[in-house]
Amino acid sequence: MGKLIRIGVDTSKSVFQLHGVDESERAALKKRLRRKEVLKFFSELSPTRIGMEACGAAHFWAREFRKLGHEAVLIPPQYVKPYVDRGKNDMADAEAICEAMSRPKVQKRFVAVKEAESQAGQMLMGLRDQLVRRRTQLSNTIRGHAAEFGFVAAKGLANIEPLLLRLADDEHLPSLARELFVLLGSEFAGIDRQVRSLDARLMTFHRGDEVSRRLAEIPGVGPIGACLLALKAPDPSAFRSGRDFAAFIGLTPKDHSTAGKVRMGGITRAGDEALRKTLVVGATALIQQINRGQSKPSPWLAALLERKPPKLAAVALANKTARIAWKLMISGERYDQTRDMAPADIVPIAA
Repeated sequence: MGKLIRIGVDTSKSVFQLHGVDESERAALKKRLRRKEVLKFFSELSPTRIGMEACGAAHFWAREFRKLGHEAVLIPPQYVKPYVDRGKNDMADAEAICEAMSRPKVQKRFVAVKEAESQAGQMLMGLRDQLVRRRTQLSNTIRGHAAEFGFVAAKGLANIEPLLLRLADDEHLPSLARELFVLLGSEFAGIDRQVRSLDARLMTFHRGDEVSRRLAEIPGVGPIGACLLALKAPDPSAFRSGRDFAAFIGLTPKDHSTAGKVRMGGITRAGDEALRKTLVVGATALIQQINRGQSKPSPWLAALLERKPPKLAAVALANKTARIAWKLMISGERYDQTRDMAPADIVPIAA
């Protein structure tokens, strides 16, 4: 076997398929390994370049390969698919990964390898999001069943506990229904405590991260959005500009242009859904504050709200927020509100 210059690895839970090429670009390695054999094989191999499709487990393997002296790169799956010749199997996928990682266009799209601490922070955000969703589901379940017995409550999670107390004190309610409401109330209270505990951990992370604190100074970006930006973009230098970063999040319009005719559609919704949703929700909240007279808009946003519906303006504002966030992360600067409030015709748009 000649000197390997790169190896494509198709990962899975227990089986790993390898495809490597030598200096003459000929296939010099086609090997199938069990999970427990992977590190031993690469520890005996001379340092080389290893490519994998970007996924949660791939970050772990990339860190392990780097410890062994190899160069590990991660490729978005959509950039690997065009190089799969015919059909789909582990060997074809490994060969496609090996081929894709050699292409200059794909090399510009490599995914930054996340550190274990960054993945732990993302786990915190994901778990909190799941619990918040479950708490909302439970509150809607309680309200729905209570309405069937003639009990209603005002909007807001704070009104769920008083509703449960009213249901527990009603003597006309069947005993089975009261027991089930107690069960739902117990689960709701438990999840609510867990959410509050995770919120405290989130604020601890936010206060201890210098980048997150700076990003929270941007209007429409709170602690959750700042933490997500800091965690989801650990290497902002991987993006050429703020426009690329906004496109990575999926806040740019789809392009359907042909024959010289430009047709722009809705946003692409590429990238991370949680980050995109948080930025749009933050922009929507800021616009609502402006409409209620609680906040003063920048000249750019005021002009936008005059000619666009609020929802479209919120997405445009989220796009601008992402570009500003990238600029602050790449430069280490703090948000300057005076620049944003200056006349729109003399303020350059953030890169």
